[in-house]
Amino acid sequence: MVTNVIQKISTSRGTIAIVKKSVSASDYIEFLTRSDLGSQYPKERFLERIQKLVNNVQISLLAVDERGKIVGVCFGLTDFAYWLMITDLAVDRNYIKNGIGSIMIKIAREEAGGDKNIILFINANDDAIPFYKKNGLSKAESMMELSDVEWTDFVVTKDLIP
Repeated sequence: MVTNVIQKISTSRGTIAIVKKSVSASDYIEFLTRSDLGSQYPKERFLERIQKLVNNVQISLLAVDERGKIVGVCFGLTDFAYWLMITDLAVDRNYIKNGIGSIMIKIAREEAGGDKNIILFINANDDAIPFYKKNGLSKAESMMELSDVEWTDFVVTKDLIP
C-alpha cells in the first residue's frame, strides 16, 4: 500500500499516485533506464553521485502505479521562500502524455511555498522546451553557469543498478 499520497491521477494504464517520498539510488537508477532523464548525467562517478543526489534532495516526489512501481520522478532544491530549482523531472516512457509531469511541477512548487512566493527554474534540454512552455515556463536570460566538470555522455542501463 502506498502512503503519503498527495494526488491520484487516472491514466489509460491505471491509477497513478503522486507521493512525497525519498527513493533509493538503486530504485532511481532502475527508473532512469525507463525514462530519457538518464542521458543528463555524466559517466564520471555516476553511482557515487546518484547516491548523494537521492540522499540530499529537498523535494522528492514520486509517481507510482498501483503496484508501487516508480513511473515518474520530480526532485527540487529550494530555499522555501523565493526559489525552486527542479533538478530532475521525468516520466517512464510508457506513461508520458498522461499529465504526470505537469502535475508534479505544480505539486513541487506548492511544496516549496506556492505560486505566490516561488519562482521556478528548470534546466531543460531542447526536446523538453515545448513541454515546459505548455506548463507556463519561459526562457530566462538571467541564468549564469560555471561548468568545468568532466562530463562523458553515456546511457544508464540495468547493469549499473547496485
